[in-house]
Amino acid sequence: MSQASTVDLLAELVAFDTTSHRSNLPLIAFIESYLTRHGVSSRRVLNATGGKANLYATIGPVDRSGVMLSGHTDTVPVTGQAWQFEPFQLTAEGERLYGRGTADMKGFLAAVLAAVPAMVKADLAVPIHLAFSHDEEVGCLGVRSLIADLARYPQQPVACVVGEPTSMRLATAHKGKLAVRLHVRGKACHSGMAPEGVNAIHAAARLVAWVEDKATEKARLGPFDERFAIPHTTLQVGTIQGGAALNIVPQDCQLDLEIRNVPEDDPEAMLEELMNLVAEWQSEMRRVHADTSIRLERLSDYPDLSMADDDALVAFILALLDDRTRERIGYGTEGGLFQRELGIPTLVCGPGSMAQGHQPDEFVTRDQLARCDAFLARLITALESAEARQCLTTGSLLVG
Repeated sequence: MSQASTVDLLAELVAFDTTSHRSNLPLIAFIESYLTRHGVSSRRVLNATGGKANLYATIGPVDRSGVMLSGHTDTVPVTGQAWQFEPFQLTAEGERLYGRGTADMKGFLAAVLAAVPAMVKADLAVPIHLAFSHDEEVGCLGVRSLIADLARYPQQPVACVVGEPTSMRLATAHKGKLAVRLHVRGKACHSGMAPEGVNAIHAAARLVAWVEDKATEKARLGPFDERFAIPHTTLQVGTIQGGAALNIVPQDCQLDLEIRNVPEDDPEAMLEELMNLVAEWQSEMRRVHADTSIRLERLSDYPDLSMADDDALVAFILALLDDRTRERIGYGTEGGLFQRELGIPTLVCGPGSMAQGHQPDEFVTRDQLARCDAFLARLITALESAEARQCLTTGSLLVG
């Protein structure tokens, strides 16, 4: 059986339109078939409707825990973007390989799949687990059912590398995110009788002002983590909608806000502070009219990821990379969920740059894929070692 190259497999993966609003099952079926051809069994973890799935597989000894290589299969939309190249067809232009998901993050998935024959052939002392998820781009939603499934099994991974695009540099931390929607219900009336109504936009403005004040406070007082490009928690209102006409006191207003917190900060405490104020403002509104409210809707959230720079896993993975830089990234990943929900030490490292992710004419370079291929080859060799087998007895597969 001839071995498919990473670029060949990337072309196959890009051809599947796995935008988050679509099913990823055709791509999952392709990966299942590919793994089966190499003697690797896998299991699907379906979503509630059965229209999407996560996929999990183990290569190597099944009676012990190993290293998990994790990535999401969905992509962001191309709608409204001006693409020079066909987004769902891999196009090579010199060093660059264009297509939706090439950087974020089908390039990593392709490299992992290309390495499967070597994984199968290797005498692994420590298994390699493959975890491919859905609906990461809409709030890290799909991986949660995979995490719940993994929690039922005694053999869980003891380490994880999430292959989001970091230009093959090791990321040890990222911020968390909490996104909510606030629905303000006021009381409409003619604007000439404004005091008899409850202006929903005015109430929403108080919410906006709180967000701006809290953002300023965080920038001034912290907590700070100088390893991030923006070293403090940020808050912002991203959308706001309300009102029907200038001569009508608006009855409804809706706004979306997000908190992106450094690991040292607590977004839930900030949200609780806001909702205590909301309770006071709602009481004021109801003194004018009883049928008014401010209602909270949680949109999405994922926890921050934080690994100490001197952690043994950091040293282990750094030794397998060409670039020994450690960094902290400004975007979120599923890694925080693996760390928080399952206690799996997790790092982020993958080919390509997020500067190209989500953009028209998204691309990854051949050099980046080659660097990922080399990293995976070194990982396979490291997990064959007698040292790795010995370290399993202590519950860690890492050597000094």
